[in-house]
Amino acid sequence: MMPNDLPPWNVVYQQMRRWMDAGCFEMVVEDLRMLLREFAGRAAQPTAMVLDSRTLQSTPESGAWAGYDGAKRRKGSKVHAGVDTLGRLLALHVTAANEQDREQVGELARQVQEVTGEHVELAFVDQGCTGENAAVAAAEHGTQLEVVKHSEAKRGFVLLPRRWVVERSFAWAARFRRLAHDYERLAKTLAAFHFLAFACIMLANLFRLLAGN
Repeated sequence: MMPNDLPPWNVVYQQMRRWMDAGCFEMVVEDLRMLLREFAGRAAQPTAMVLDSRTLQSTPESGAWAGYDGAKRRKGSKVHAGVDTLGRLLALHVTAANEQDREQVGELARQVQEVTGEHVELAFVDQGCTGENAAVAAAEHGTQLEVVKHSEAKRGFVLLPRRWVVERSFAWAARFRRLAHDYERLAKTLAAFHFLAFACIMLANLFRLLAGN
């Protein structure tokens, strides 16, 4: 379904795969994140992050490796992400929706420390990441977990300290039609499109900052 003024779909697909395999979108996000943090008066590399996940409904293309998320009552893929305290993407890991958040803490911590140069010391998580195994997995990568619990008597919508940041990041990503559902046959492709989406978001933020100056 490529527009007529673009090259044949297989040529475009091959070039996109080259960019994905080379990690181009991840590098763009990393550079933009450091620039935006410096504009905000922060150090280029964060010392804290926020972890969470979102479940995307599967489609016929992704249904072969989809799982069922009992909490969300949805069959699909689960995107586990780590963002800094400004909501900028640090790391991302895609699994089937039946995978537990606590089991992905170690992988996210590893990725985050790799891109930040071992700078992150603290990770804010929800109650889905409680347990000794998650804490040990994070500690192996020099990160301490802090569980942000829901209010015992909560009425209506309540902003949880630190936790709302990653929810806002997922809301940003959900505005991209390609990320409304999981349309991809490969988890790697779904992850790459998330990095591409955040590159677009962060680039727009940078342009607004530069225009204001």
